[in-house]
Amino acid sequence: MDVPTLRKGTLGTADIAFFVVSAAAPLTVMAGVAPIAILLGGIGAPVGYLLAGVTLAVFAIGFTTMSRHVRSSGAFYAYITRGMGRPVGIAAALVAMLGYNGMEIGIYGLLGSATADTAQALWGIDIPWLPVSLAGLLLIWYGGFRSIDFGAKVLGVLLVAETGILVLLAGGVLLGGGADGISLASFAPGNVLVPGTAAVLACAFAAFTGFESTVIYRREARNPDRTVPRATYIAVAFLGLFYAFIVWTVIQAFGDADVVEAAATDPGGLFFSAITHYVGSWAADLMHILIVTSVLASLLAFHNAINRYGLALSEEGVLPAALGRVHPRHRSPYVAGLAQIALGAVVVIGFAAAGADPYAQLLLWVNTPGMLGLMLLQLLAAIAVPLYFRRFAHGEGRFRTVVAPVVAAVLLAAAIFLVTDHIELFSGASTGVNIVLVSLVPAVFLAGLAIAHRLKRNKPEVYARFAAEPPASSSPKTAATTAPATTTV
Repeated sequence: MDVPTLRKGTLGTADIAFFVVSAAAPLTVMAGVAPIAILLGGIGAPVGYLLAGVTLAVFAIGFTTMSRHVRSSGAFYAYITRGMGRPVGIAAALVAMLGYNGMEIGIYGLLGSATADTAQALWGIDIPWLPVSLAGLLLIWYGGFRSIDFGAKVLGVLLVAETGILVLLAGGVLLGGGADGISLASFAPGNVLVPGTAAVLACAFAAFTGFESTVIYRREARNPDRTVPRATYIAVAFLGLFYAFIVWTVIQAFGDADVVEAAATDPGGLFFSAITHYVGSWAADLMHILIVTSVLASLLAFHNAINRYGLALSEEGVLPAALGRVHPRHRSPYVAGLAQIALGAVVVIGFAAAGADPYAQLLLWVNTPGMLGLMLLQLLAAIAVPLYFRRFAHGEGRFRTVVAPVVAAVLLAAAIFLVTDHIELFSGASTGVNIVLVSLVPAVFLAGLAIAHRLKRNKPEVYARFAAEPPASSSPKTAATTAPATTTV
């Protein structure tokens, strides 16, 4: 009897892009974080999102070029292993689990608080956040348990809805002429080159978190050598342009002279106030509801990514073999999904038992190391690209394999510095807590190096096959341009 595997050839470019953009939660990012970016950076804030998008597009050049040569399902850690060796790759795998789990589990706090806020705003009732978060865990488990095409369809609907309400807001503002007429002052150098731009860039980079997960779905993609790069570029381009456009239109809604004061007075209500004035109160009510569905879409996207990381690491022998089981009907990594949901429940219940705030502590404190972990993975992947391609003849061109990755590595290192330097914007915590949150990422990385050393000494067969290429099933042309399956480190 054949062992069930992931469903191959299921996802097209649009499907993968839906997963990536949904993980970023555009409506939640805009309504919840963009007002802070405007408050800190002034009317030049839209450019920060464009600059972040350009940086990640440069990163995607080398990243997607390497995706044509590395067929492992391990995504980031496989790429890093090929370029920097198995010890760094194993450490990166642990950081990936920290990053994706941190991003998802923290969002359950946002689900509870956003649902409670929506119930209060629309119906004037108070509901506790914990039952909502626990119900969300069950709902997301079911979405991940079902087939990947089911998840893609759900995310497609939810993403269209949440971006649609933002487009409706933008249309209302532009058709209404804004507060003082339509202005392009946001893009003037004098309004961009201000001290607060560094903080805006930090916010902007955080808004793209998870875009690189396109390669996680390689095994389930149709024609992955084309589908994965296309989905990556589409996701980065859409998020960068869409974020900048929406932030700019909200600035027009209040006027260049008054938007910063409006953001300072009521940052959480900035978008709701704008859509009420330019579209109607019914649209504001709908936006409240769609923020909840936006959070659910983000949770499902991250959950599916984590499941596939767990599956890959189980197949590597790093995680228990049980996590590698695939459902015979839905072809989903359902055991890895159960484990992830169980971990989420423990963390959510633990924060609730401690009397923590679902937004200020569960969301922000758990998301912060998750975000930093994923940014570190991007940096390591950018460094790995030229190290990988220097070892064999490939015909990919120096720009894609050296120049773009090196530029991306420099820019990503600067982005990590900016985020770390403004860590209080993301955690809302004291200095002591921030030190702990930032230290988690290097601590996990060092633990990964130690695990790699133990595997090499005690389980050399597991160490030797870590991030190895799957059995060749490609054309002679592909095989001729692919690097050796394993590294020697």
